[in-house]
Amino acid sequence: MRLTVKWLLWFIGIGIYVMCLGGVFYYNLFKWTFDEKLKQDVLDTVKVYAPTIRNGLLNSPKALTLDEYDIMTSLAKDERVTSILYLSRQGTVRWHKESRFIGVPWDEFQKTVPPPTDAIKQAYDSKLPKSRQVADEPFYEIAIPFSVRGDIIGIIDLLVSRAGAKVLIGSAMRKYVFGALGVLFLLGLPLYFFFHHYVISPMGALRDSVEAISLKNFDLRFPARSDELGDLSLSISRFLGKMKTEIDLISNRDKKYKEAEQKWWRSLLSIIVPASNYVIVVDENNNILYANFELAGGMDSGNIHLLDVVDSQQQNLLRLVGQAFETPDQSVEGETVFKNQNLNAKVLHVGESSGINRTLILFSPKSGISV
Repeated sequence: MRLTVKWLLWFIGIGIYVMCLGGVFYYNLFKWTFDEKLKQDVLDTVKVYAPTIRNGLLNSPKALTLDEYDIMTSLAKDERVTSILYLSRQGTVRWHKESRFIGVPWDEFQKTVPPPTDAIKQAYDSKLPKSRQVADEPFYEIAIPFSVRGDIIGIIDLLVSRAGAKVLIGSAMRKYVFGALGVLFLLGLPLYFFFHHYVISPMGALRDSVEAISLKNFDLRFPARSDELGDLSLSISRFLGKMKTEIDLISNRDKKYKEAEQKWWRSLLSIIVPASNYVIVVDENNNILYANFELAGGMDSGNIHLLDVVDSQQQNLLRLVGQAFETPDQSVEGETVFKNQNLNAKVLHVGESSGINRTLILFSPKSGISV
């Protein structure tokens, strides 16, 4: 997998992970904010009517006044309010949307319609407004007590729907998602260009520089940098320098070994081979190591192959060389034409390893004595 693809997948994965964490945080923040706003708005609405409700409870403790009726009707029309329960000082139902419950004592009412939470009890005990979320339901029960000189004279209990708050939370979360995606894109774009400019492109240039290296050119053509890629290019350059040094040492050693072997063959064969005979020594690659006659370009001109000296049409000689390879350490004799002369040929192949072996080819006049 390409490094850019890995980076892109890593960036997207981290971005989604951060978005999810932020989403959980903002969801709870939005939920708390909008729910608190919902409860506070309901409390503020009831506080507006509090003086009228308090006067009604004091002036008419047994019967609902017209002003209180108007207030209950107004609250019932609020789309956020699902139900209203209005209790008097005596603990009886002062108003309910079902008229059959009006005047019913609280103990009997809660047997018929159990309260969803303990908000009324908490409000009565603390003499302060209390709100409780209904279990497994999108509602809040808000109980608001009314007191005079520390005595509870009435309680309004409202069942408030969270539907509006959920709509606001959903809208806020959608805006958060779009905003987070925008931030992720705006953040990822410059990061990608930075990554591509300072990492991917230099790595491509370094790759091209490494591919341009050959046995004839060990120079790494890569511009100097002060970052990690620069350190890597310096390490590669040092490694190439060591390789060039080792190759030069091996080349010089092989050259000296070849020169020493040529000198050895020259000294040996000059003694045992008459001047009228021709002799050729070839290595495992059929390159000529030594010859007692002048070669085209000389021995120092580089590797000279046997076929550069012996015509490929000389099938007899090539057959003798092939037989010598099949029977190492045993001489093979025959006749051939060499340097436009009919000569006797004797071929000896020495060595069984394909790494180190030599082949000796001796040409002698037919009238002469073979060595």
